[in-house]
Amino acid sequence: MARFSLIPEVHLVLVRDGHVLLLQRANTGYADGLHSLVAGHVDGGEPSRAAMAREALEEAGLAIAPEDLRLVHLIHRRSDNERMSMFFAAERWQGEPENREPHKCSELAWYPLDALPETMVPYVRHALACIAAGELYSEFGWDGGR
Repeated sequence: MARFSLIPEVHLVLVRDGHVLLLQRANTGYADGLHSLVAGHVDGGEPSRAAMAREALEEAGLAIAPEDLRLVHLIHRRSDNERMSMFFAAERWQGEPENREPHKCSELAWYPLDALPETMVPYVRHALACIAAGELYSEFGWDGGR
């Protein structure tokens, strides 16, 4: 009998001067045209903070030491499968954001936290609201909603 599996994801919450770094997804087959955070999957054999640092460099050209990442929210979410979505914040990083994956991202820009785009990935909007409220954990996508 196969054991239940859960897909681990990491998301980067970078805030500067009241603005959050967002990308617009393109050509991925999931939520294309919607805004989200720099994010990716945890590969086997790597800690979650190392995965987040790797994704930040791969997608946005940002160097972040894994020890400078702190968990600010965790969502157990359900879509077509079950996922653990970890949201990490960093106060320090090196480099200016640049779109290093133009084949998967049509834009990478800073947006005001109090005026997020209408076209947000729903669970990411939910996570940012939870982070603003100081909530460390939530569930999303169960019973048709939050």
